[in-house]
Amino acid sequence: MADPAVAEVRAGRRGPALTAGRRVLDGFLRRREASVLLVALGLMIYFRWASPVFLTRNNLVNIAQATAPVAIVAVGIVLLLVSGEIDLSVGIVAALAPFLLHFAIDFYGQPVLVGLLLALLISAGIGLVNGLIVTKLKVPSFVTTLGTFFAVQGILLITSHAYPVPIPEPAKGTWQTWLGAGPWASITWAIVIVAIFHVILTRTRWGLHTISVGGNPVGATEAGIRASRIKIGNFMVTSTLGGLVGIMEAFRINTIDPNIGGGTTLTFYAISAAVIGGTALAGGSGTIVGAFLGALVLAELQNGFNLIGYSANTIYLILGLAILVSMIANQYLSRLRRAGGT
Repeated sequence: MADPAVAEVRAGRRGPALTAGRRVLDGFLRRREASVLLVALGLMIYFRWASPVFLTRNNLVNIAQATAPVAIVAVGIVLLLVSGEIDLSVGIVAALAPFLLHFAIDFYGQPVLVGLLLALLISAGIGLVNGLIVTKLKVPSFVTTLGTFFAVQGILLITSHAYPVPIPEPAKGTWQTWLGAGPWASITWAIVIVAIFHVILTRTRWGLHTISVGGNPVGATEAGIRASRIKIGNFMVTSTLGGLVGIMEAFRINTIDPNIGGGTTLTFYAISAAVIGGTALAGGSGTIVGAFLGALVLAELQNGFNLIGYSANTIYLILGLAILVSMIANQYLSRLRRAGGT
């Protein structure tokens, strides 16, 4: 028979290790990104089992290129949702921006860098208009950006005659490769942007004020936070990121198409990625890393189902279910966080 004293000592040694492991697990599950990370890994395993092609290099490039534009736009969407607003016009801004680049270079003879800056500046200007209407005229952001969507779409179709145009010759080569045509260019930009704005949202005064404005607008205003400035800034960031995505996608597909972003498709995918990743639609909380993982989940679903022969229409059913399941999981994890006092 084992000595009870020895058994007690061994149990004591195992106890702290088990307790530490449980603390790590509990800490992981309380993070907003936990559920979507597990889903992303689960989908990767399933689709690799269903199709050996899934984890080949060429297919990983496809997944990365599908993830990047949604993830970049989702960064701005998260900032807006956290601050209590939304932007439905960012997808059409993405379609307009590469045409602005084309006009600047081919019609007005501007250098590529100047054309890029002008396109992004005008994109930011659209966000500025959205923000001013929402904050100064008190028009709900849903209505404001819906109106902006149609207005910008009209400008786009009139100026482009609804026809695609080639990439400007001066932009080909290095510019095109680094801004989207390279196999890993778009996902590299996405990771850098996600990392920067994750730090901004979680470690800077701007991020703290964004969360405060969305979580408690009255309290934030009474504390001296300029809510209008925060919201206008986030609208401008979102539109600028939309413009950047449009240019990157044009360079990637080697043509400037008025249908880049699919109109509302890019916008709704970005909103879906943000929600799946753990951002609350009511404002006051969200995660940019979670939105990136949400975009990855959407890309895995679309790519994986195509590989195993499901109809492309299935993605919409799966997307709807994914949003519902993720919201339920996020509510459960929120209760865990509140129960744990975090």
